[in-house]
Amino acid sequence: MKSTSKSLVICGTDTDIGKTIVSSFFVQGLHATYWKPVQSGTDDGTDTQTVCKLLGLEKNRYLPEVYKFKAPVSPHWAAEKESQEIDPDKLIIPKRDELLIIETAGGLMVPLNRNLLQIDQLKVWDLPIILVAKTGLGTLNHTLLSLEALKKRNLNVLGIILNGLPHEDNPKTLEDFGNTQILAKLPIFSELNANVLTQEWKKQNLRKKLKEYI
Repeated sequence: MKSTSKSLVICGTDTDIGKTIVSSFFVQGLHATYWKPVQSGTDDGTDTQTVCKLLGLEKNRYLPEVYKFKAPVSPHWAAEKESQEIDPDKLIIPKRDELLIIETAGGLMVPLNRNLLQIDQLKVWDLPIILVAKTGLGTLNHTLLSLEALKKRNLNVLGIILNGLPHEDNPKTLEDFGNTQILAKLPIFSELNANVLTQEWKKQNLRKKLKEYI
């Protein structure tokens, strides 16, 4: 069932691709609420804690995880290690008046349990998706495969956010073969804080590009 909440989902072409920074970018730029429903790997803290610390979020601007597991492995296995199983019925989008930025765990084909891939849950939510990808070598294959999987399921991909050093050809190639748009190209920040992300948001002019969704 499609959610009636105003929400955007931040997905990645792989793990450690920069989803949390991009999520922070959107939360800060749109003064939105942050939610990562499933977190695995907590020894170094959670992504929710990272976003809250980076942006100085008040309690009403983030939601707690539905599932949080210690092991830094795929969610389905992390849950099993703690004798649990992720129940998709508990991953209902909360009804909120303000915009919600949802960060997923790992890549699109990561299992949430033995019968459910993350992309299956995206289909249940049926929300607009922003795909995070790296700029350099390997991004064409990973990103185009991810776009193909999303579009095969008729999911609404708003575009791509690229993370990393500038690349002369990859952005254009991704737009041409992926039939999508590059929404922003984020640099490697020498420092990262709420003010830096605010300035980058203004520079990228994303509010105009996303006006019909926010």
